Amino acid sequence: MWLLMVIGVGCLSGFILFRKNILTTYHEPIHGPEKLSIIIPARNEEYNLRFLLDSLQSQTLTPYEIIVVDDFSEDRTKEIAESYGIKVIANSSLPEGWTGKSWAVWNGYLQASGDIFAFLDADIRLKPNALTSLLKARELSKGVISVVPFHHTEKLFEKLALIMNMLGIFTFTSVFERNNAKKGLYGSCILALRQDYEKVNGHYSIRSEVLDDLSLGEKFIAAGIPITNYIGYGLVSFRMYPKGIKSEIEGFSKGAVLSTSTISPRTIIPIALWVIGLIISETVFIFANTSWFMPLLIGYLLYMFQLFYFIKYVGVFGIIIPVFHVVATVFFILIMLYSIYQVVFLRHVSWKGRHIQVGGHRD
Repeated sequence: MWLLMVIGVGCLSGFILFRKNILTTYHEPIHGPEKLSIIIPARNEEYNLRFLLDSLQSQTLTPYEIIVVDDFSEDRTKEIAESYGIKVIANSSLPEGWTGKSWAVWNGYLQASGDIFAFLDADIRLKPNALTSLLKARELSKGVISVVPFHHTEKLFEKLALIMNMLGIFTFTSVFERNNAKKGLYGSCILALRQDYEKVNGHYSIRSEVLDDLSLGEKFIAAGIPITNYIGYGLVSFRMYPKGIKSEIEGFSKGAVLSTSTISPRTIIPIALWVIGLIISETVFIFANTSWFMPLLIGYLLYMFQLFYFIKYVGVFGIIIPVFHVVATVFFILIMLYSIYQVVFLRHVSWKGRHIQVGGHRD
């Protein structure tokens, strides 16, 4: 009985954390005086970039300008961007004290002339009404918004991100984060007024931070500018790691441990309860021939059905991984262990061929 109680509390914590704060779709284009600048930092994104630029061309609202900042790509990223007839900037050498993405975004800002900035990662994909809906959401929020994109996966290794993506949704949409002074933004898709961005001195103010999006959110809040995080279901999606499991491990592990320092304890506790209940339920395969089998099996199935409900709004994960969610949990545990190893022992994290020292410097 106690097993079911622990698992039940964990499962319930997931429902408490999960908030369907989904972007509302607006079909009528906004005809205001503001000019929208799209800023896209890109490093070795020849596969993803086409999807984003194609989706920007199909928008019901035409942005004032699209700027791609080529961050020393070693593939055809720059060539592909130039083929779309947009502004392409070759990033200058990375100065001491800057992280790569923040430097690329900052240089994009310096070349932008719009009144509103949309900072988009190169792996983003937008539905035709996305820009209109994003601008309307930002207007209603009276501040800065970010979006946790719907995760489009294709290969089996990509679907291992199930638990990582769930924890991301819990963190960024948790009701307990509303009054958190360290509340972060989700860096893949951020919209801000120029005046708000310049008020906090933009990415210059967080130039040495590994987790630029979380740090930027904190800067906006400190300046009295509210931030709101949405789920991108139906409008904003991405394909995070199509290149292979190595990039997936690098991408998740660079911020897995560091990000916990910005989360409110009121969010961490239910997340911990959810994870504990999940892991306990998955020991059903160990205790198959004991009296614990039945309560563990019931708990395992509860989590399975909960995951199937959640992933409708989170991403494409198929059937196999949600049914055998223990595999995604093992992947999550390995990511956390590797992240701890990088932060505690190596004192740097790795991403796209760069080593970024914890504390902000690069190797």
